Amino acid sequence: MSNRIETLEFQAEARQLLQLMVHSIYSDKDVFLRELISNASDALDKARLESLVDGDLDLDTSDLHIAIEVDREKRTLTVRDNGIGMSRDDVVSLIGTIAKSGTAELLRKLRESKEATPANELIGQFGVGFYATFMVADTVTLLTRRAGQTGGTRWESAGEGTYVIETVDDAPQGTSVTVHLKPVDDEDHLFDYTDERKIREIVKRYSDFIAWPIRMAVETTGEDGAASTDIQTLNSMKALWARPRNEVDKAEYHELYRHLSHDWTDPLEIIHMKGEGVFEYEALLFLPTHAPFDLFTQGARRGIQLYVKRVFIMDDCQALMPNYLRFVKGVVDAHDLSLNISREILQQDRQIQLVRRRLVKKVLSTLSTLQENDAERYRTFWKEFGSVIKEGLLDDADNQESILDLLSLASTHDAAEPTTLRQYVERMKDGQSDIYYMTGESRSLVENSPHIEAFQARGYEVLILTDPVDEVWVERVARYDGRALQSIAKGQVDLGGEEEEQSTDAEREQREQDFSALLSWMAESLREEVREVRLSTRLTTSPACVVGDTHDMTPTLEKMYRAMGQDVPRQKRILELNPTHPLVTGLRKAHEQGAEAEADVLAGTAELLYGMAVLAEGGELRDPSRFTRLLADRLANAL
Repeated sequence: MSNRIETLEFQAEARQLLQLMVHSIYSDKDVFLRELISNASDALDKARLESLVDGDLDLDTSDLHIAIEVDREKRTLTVRDNGIGMSRDDVVSLIGTIAKSGTAELLRKLRESKEATPANELIGQFGVGFYATFMVADTVTLLTRRAGQTGGTRWESAGEGTYVIETVDDAPQGTSVTVHLKPVDDEDHLFDYTDERKIREIVKRYSDFIAWPIRMAVETTGEDGAASTDIQTLNSMKALWARPRNEVDKAEYHELYRHLSHDWTDPLEIIHMKGEGVFEYEALLFLPTHAPFDLFTQGARRGIQLYVKRVFIMDDCQALMPNYLRFVKGVVDAHDLSLNISREILQQDRQIQLVRRRLVKKVLSTLSTLQENDAERYRTFWKEFGSVIKEGLLDDADNQESILDLLSLASTHDAAEPTTLRQYVERMKDGQSDIYYMTGESRSLVENSPHIEAFQARGYEVLILTDPVDEVWVERVARYDGRALQSIAKGQVDLGGEEEEQSTDAEREQREQDFSALLSWMAESLREEVREVRLSTRLTTSPACVVGDTHDMTPTLEKMYRAMGQDVPRQKRILELNPTHPLVTGLRKAHEQGAEAEADVLAGTAELLYGMAVLAEGGELRDPSRFTRLLADRLANAL
């Protein structure tokens, strides 16, 4: 075999990360061993799976394990596995470049965080993995051979921007990583990682649940004083999801969660469940306390690992959890699936679909219990994941009612405390048939909108919806508990009772007649901007507002679709006038008395009135410069 040796450069951002690793101060450097063990465990999982799927593969699985070896004189620590191994190309792509390491996002977070976020949290959160070794190493050497191949690969780097890669003949199956340790420096939290007690401490803390044995040669002294070396297993290898909940310590759950999520905080909630009957499975799920950085990144990995009878199948089993619950982490161990099942088959598998439905219902019921019994923790959850949960109202018709009950929404009832839809319904005024809401970019924009004036004056509660997804789900859902969700910025509004309605009929008809000529003239004058001009019953202090028809798309939703590249036709809206406002009554009188020479002035005033209504709801004018000129002229004339 040709002994090919090359010196290559790390990708630019990977070099920057290595420098941060070497020169920054971390509060917990122990993470490097956890990451090496985790990588080794993954390699063993893949080896077991490959051996079952491909019976012809030359792969020895008789004693799959992880070995930790130390040389105190040379100050080296080696983590060795006899798993699937890597080819030369695998080594270059997985270690030499940024493509699969997530380091680009890590670098951004490190630069932004400065003193705000402990660096060790970022390491755990973003799965730096192999790069973590350079926190404690002068040099790192990797030796690997992929199962089924005859030649191996040796890789070495001092973390200074380049690495040497060499093809070798004498590499055993699997991968070994040898860390040439830096000198001990307690002040820098750089401990003696050749010390047996320290290694045991790290394995117990981070890797006790790993399904494969983690072995180490340990010197022991017999009763006769003679020293001997024993190979000991350092971890318990207990699959937490297969053990009764009362036999598992909370700390064990938390450590499994950290392993699955690369999150250094504890989970918000633990869900341990078991399915029996026709299709048996065990599931251990976690609700995180904080949203991951890639929660809204398309193509980001999910959090559910699939096992079949303790055999690892895949990391991100999308078939087990809908997209709106993509933040849920955990493990599902199914008893009756085929070991070589593909992602495509999983999507159609009836048993998997059954498990998915049960998992979803369990997650939603757990959230409902949390909402009812622990308001503070639920508030934490909703702040991090509320926007994602709302996506379920668009995608999961079967659980729509359950999701609606989980909503925690701002409203005019309380400036600080959110409300549920159930609480809103319980507070509805006598005679109120609809649930009123308004969407907008911010709470202050909604509260100061002309549309809300009559509702505030009459004591009607209005939901304040400021998430972009709110624009979509309120249109899709339409009703809750038999009551329509009604936008206060759409359609006609009539907040008067039956007696008030009868007493004002004559007054209303007279008003319509008095303003008929002005409304017709303004509709013609503003025909390029509005489809109709009418009198309003929703205004008390503002002169005008613009509203949509009952089934119109909101301006914000139009803007969202255009931002996504969709060609949405511009919709003309309705201009409503407050017949009691001095500006509107003055415009009516001026129109009735106006000479032909004043026509342009009146038209300009109508434009200003419309522009003011658009700005009052936070909208954008089509021609801001014209509006500014008209306003300047009016102010100059007034002076």
